[in-house]
Amino acid sequence: MDSIFDIYLLEALLNGILLGGVLALLGLGLNLVFGVIDVVWICYAELIMLGMYGMYYLHSVYHLPLVVAGALSIAIVGALGVVLHLVVIQPLLGTAPINQLLATGGVLFFLQSAATVLFGIEFKNLGLRLPVIELSGMFVSYARLLAFGAALIGMVLVYLFLAKTYTGIAIRAIAQDRQIMGLMGVDTRRIYLITSAVGGALAGLAACLLVLQYDVHPFVGLSFGPIIFMICVLGGLGNIVGGFVAAFIFAEIITVGGLYLDLEWGYVFAFVFFVVMMFIRPEGLLARRA
Repeated sequence: MDSIFDIYLLEALLNGILLGGVLALLGLGLNLVFGVIDVVWICYAELIMLGMYGMYYLHSVYHLPLVVAGALSIAIVGALGVVLHLVVIQPLLGTAPINQLLATGGVLFFLQSAATVLFGIEFKNLGLRLPVIELSGMFVSYARLLAFGAALIGMVLVYLFLAKTYTGIAIRAIAQDRQIMGLMGVDTRRIYLITSAVGGALAGLAACLLVLQYDVHPFVGLSFGPIIFMICVLGGLGNIVGGFVAAFIFAEIITVGGLYLDLEWGYVFAFVFFVVMMFIRPEGLLARRA
């Protein structure tokens, strides 16, 4: 009995690692945008929802190959990130943070309502039947394994972009001191647009991975939005490394809690842990770097 229990626990821990990779990707885009532009996109999960719909229609309705549909969905959501910045965020830069939160919150409800009108409330899925892999008595979802690998590749590419390119270095510099970089001749408007495009593209990549595992409907963002914001806040808003650590902590709490009780209780434990940590470290596990 103990050996069976140990296998179940090990399987839960492994699934937590795989879930953590996807959650880290979800938090990366939002943390990047906040770190550079200093604006929280309340509607970030709704961009993911639109990306999931894009994958569904491009692959299941228009029968494009899965890779092509994914690439187009990433590009479309990246473009939506730029549009969001130009139409909603840019006019509000320099205003009170509450104005920005209310504006992106309004976009959230607009996108939910628009998706309901355009796509209906029916649950849709790609219809893919991916196998489950058995490994030493443990069962691992191939879709979750694939999503973890793709999320890891995406995060490595973003790291290389930020560390090795001129634009990436400028993004990091503005995240540290946007006033000084503007005085040094850096085109902050261009950097903001590029950051919004990258943040949107990361939402599109997350959508491509999530649609392999979940049905898409107009309110699917409500399933991911709260956990994305908890990851960013717990890690320290704008701190990419902190968000990465927080994502894996939440993933393990959810999966191990789901092992002992059920998945819903796993999320309850994650929320309780978040509330407790906000009393202990209100600035986050890793405070934003100066």
